[in-house]
Amino acid sequence: MTTDVRLRPRPTTHVETPGRSRHRKGLRSLFSQALLTLVLLFFLTPFIWALLTALKPADEVFTTPPKPVGSRIVWSNFADAWNYLPFGRFMVNGLIVSVGGTLVVLVSSTFAAYAFARLSFRGRDRIFLVYLSTLMIPQEVLVVPMFILMQQLGWVNSYSALILPWAFTAFGTFLLRQFFFSVPRELEEAAMVDGAGRLRVLLQIIVPIAKPALAVLAVFTFIAYWNSFLWPLIIVNTSNMATVPLGLDMFRGQQGSQWHLMMAASMISMLPSVVILLLLQRYLVRGIALTGMGGR
Repeated sequence: MTTDVRLRPRPTTHVETPGRSRHRKGLRSLFSQALLTLVLLFFLTPFIWALLTALKPADEVFTTPPKPVGSRIVWSNFADAWNYLPFGRFMVNGLIVSVGGTLVVLVSSTFAAYAFARLSFRGRDRIFLVYLSTLMIPQEVLVVPMFILMQQLGWVNSYSALILPWAFTAFGTFLLRQFFFSVPRELEEAAMVDGAGRLRVLLQIIVPIAKPALAVLAVFTFIAYWNSFLWPLIIVNTSNMATVPLGLDMFRGQQGSQWHLMMAASMISMLPSVVILLLLQRYLVRGIALTGMGGR
């Protein structure tokens, strides 16, 4: 008796060679770089156009058809923009307001965030929820009562009015609170065993660890103060107290707008923000990665 044994073919499995794998990774990397380049060009286009406009002659800003580059490069537009208005005064005012506001925000947010993250008191979470809900109130709703308050205090057209009303927002407290949750409690407990108080623990242990989060908050706050336009427009009534956004708006007058000078002044006004980013860039990536990830 014979049995017919038929061997079934074994299923073949596709084995990817190392060369093909590297080729696919290379294509993906190339595609990602091309996509990121397109996105970068999309966001840089207004900046590039403003820079090219700042270097054009005044009579070539608006041409038909539009030309990105003028017939000649006019570097003197930057000096003319600086001297056309007291732009140096605007820059000084902006730096005083932005630096002062950033320092007040960092100090107040640090203490408030530590209280909400570490101290136990009745109604802590409910108070923080109410405090956080103030972020939903738009600035336009608050400017009228805030102006009345500043008028009653006699702070109209002053640095105090430009800095203090917006220096106690919930954003910085929320940002630092989430970061403080990621700091191990064992560090504080060990310091308290050695006799350190709450204030010393905060200043000598928590704050040094929280440098990345503080850097992120400092950059956001500085840029917010530097670019603020609505509140300075309401509270400032003389050119001596005008900030940079108000100064840029002054290039538009009854005799026409000096667009080439406005673009040149805009390029100058970007320098402080760029300097802040360069100084704090090593903390920014780590701070953005860590803040908000350790909350519980």
